[in-house]
Amino acid sequence: MLDYRVAETPATYKKPTATKICEPRVVAELCKPMTRLRQETFRVLALDSKNHLLRKVTVARGTLNATLVHPRDVFYPAIKANAAAIILVHNHPSGDPTPSEEDRRLTGRICQAGKILGIEVLDHIVVAKGGYVSLREHGEIS
Repeated sequence: MLDYRVAETPATYKKPTATKICEPRVVAELCKPMTRLRQETFRVLALDSKNHLLRKVTVARGTLNATLVHPRDVFYPAIKANAAAIILVHNHPSGDPTPSEEDRRLTGRICQAGKILGIEVLDHIVVAKGGYVSLREHGEIS
């Protein structure tokens, strides 16, 4: 006769702990290895409704100073992970984290797409050897 007892009860089940993203400094620290890359790399951090990291995905790699990023590539991993929000992160191999005009335009396009999809863009952070810049902290994302 087979025994169909439950091996694990809900009281003993523990959800794996995930990194909680609470400020840009945490993201910069999490993505610090990107500062050593020789080409621009664009990543998406997919978050749940409590800002716990679900997934960190590289969506584009570019040249020394440019990366071609499309909103569909940005939101695909977020939709797949059932994310409530995302944070955009890319590096500047030059060492200067100052966002370019193209970085600002791209952020605006992705924020618009996020509103349509119902996935909030919490921040876009540029990391470099010289530090990091949060576009939210600079008032470019509301």
